[in-house]
Amino acid sequence: MGEGFEVRSAGTGALVGSPIDPPMARLLTDEGVDTTGFASRQLTPDLVRGADLVLALTREHRSAAVRMVPAALRKAFTLRELARLLSLAPHEDLPAEPAERLAELLVRVRATRTQSGARLPDVRAEDDDVVDPYRGDDALFLESWRQLAPAVTTIAGALTGSPAGTTH
Repeated sequence: MGEGFEVRSAGTGALVGSPIDPPMARLLTDEGVDTTGFASRQLTPDLVRGADLVLALTREHRSAAVRMVPAALRKAFTLRELARLLSLAPHEDLPAEPAERLAELLVRVRATRTQSGARLPDVRAEDDDVVDPYRGDDALFLESWRQLAPAVTTIAGALTGSPAGTTH
């Protein structure tokens, strides 16, 4: 994603050691993402505790992480939820150093999260979820991709200070 950030992946119901599903691997590869060597792993309390930010694809997965480590509530979001909140949060005067930038963005996002209900009455809870394409056809994987890719771009841009659409 950029210097100063380490991204890890783990699942709440992972088939440990499995590669990325081929349809998703193709979509990622088409976008220049190297999926070589990926092997799924199970989410653990240690992974949740050690993360500065916990991103889940669904509200159910976010809740599972918070059940493991209740203190993670302040740093746990769904991917689409965080992207939505980042689009509402102010980005002025953010630190350049990655860890400080993330910490300040999380402060701003949490403040936005508490206010967003009043400002966004048309946002439905399920809008924060990414459809799970597991065992689905290529069309379902594409739907999942179309939900997650813009959110990843928004989040990566906010974390790195890059303009939207220029991060992989």
